[in-house]
Amino acid sequence: MKRRKSRFSLTGYIIFFATILVCVCVSVLAFELVGKTGNRLLIFLVMFAAVALMAGVCTWIDCIRRKYMVERPVNEILSATEKIAGGDFTVRLHPKHGYDKYDEYDRIFENINKMAEELSHNEVLKTDFISNVSHEIKTPLAILSNYATLLQEKGLSESAREEYTRSLLFATKRLSDLITNILKLNKLENQVLEEKKEELHLGDVLGEIVLGFEEWIGEKDIDLVCDIDDVVYRTDRTYMEIVGNNLLSNAIKFTPAGGRICVSLKDEARGVVLRVSDTGCGMSPEIGARIFDKFYQGDTSHKGEGNGLGLALVKKVIDRIGGEIAVESEEGKGSVFTITLKK
Repeated sequence: MKRRKSRFSLTGYIIFFATILVCVCVSVLAFELVGKTGNRLLIFLVMFAAVALMAGVCTWIDCIRRKYMVERPVNEILSATEKIAGGDFTVRLHPKHGYDKYDEYDRIFENINKMAEELSHNEVLKTDFISNVSHEIKTPLAILSNYATLLQEKGLSESAREEYTRSLLFATKRLSDLITNILKLNKLENQVLEEKKEELHLGDVLGEIVLGFEEWIGEKDIDLVCDIDDVVYRTDRTYMEIVGNNLLSNAIKFTPAGGRICVSLKDEARGVVLRVSDTGCGMSPEIGARIFDKFYQGDTSHKGEGNGLGLALVKKVIDRIGGEIAVESEEGKGSVFTITLKK
């Protein structure tokens, strides 16, 4: 946002200057009139009265100026900041001048309004975050409790025991992944997770990530196409693993059996470009606009398979390293995620 210059109040300076000028002129004129008398006492008294009058007028003008131009806006600012500090983020101050005639106090008013609005937004996000975390934790905990109770039953068949154990392991993994992602996201948002840059062969890192999903890809009979170049880029390996794992996991999760996933890594003129495309369910523009929000899951039919933090993590990482991420998607035809890392 372009910063506005403070408005120079020429009228105020002219009034102040004119007042001083009149007082001085009156004093000089009075001195001329009484100076002819030769009475030193009279001259002293007249000059004292003139100077006292000039000082009084200046003090009166300064008091009025301070009351309306300093004390009133300062009191408004103090009142607003006290309310904000007390948790009232609905406070809004109204600038006294037009947008193109803002003075310093108007700019402070505007900044306080923006701060209150941002704090209000953050409060909503915090409330939603706590609500979503509680819900996401409650689900796997209920599964753990139910199947642990079932496992205590006597005469349980081996097949049922195996099924319940698998369900317990699934719920445990989901809970573990949720906590891990929350901790990572918190560290990224608070910039606690240090960035340890090193020269990386991104092709090798991406290849290792792909191999980690080989079994899952095989189970769903997905056709995986890789076009990965040997690109050397200086960045943090942990960051790249977060990006690669979440993008590929998402693609596999939303691609039906027999579908196709394409992973490409290229060194282009605009930067290093990573693309992950799939032939999955795709999404509408409305869902695409919120896909990077924390805990947002547009496809409720797959809600049990994730916690809505993966893409939020990817977005935070890309923002942290100064890259760009874009998504193109069409319902029923799949999605393409494109990440550009600036050179």
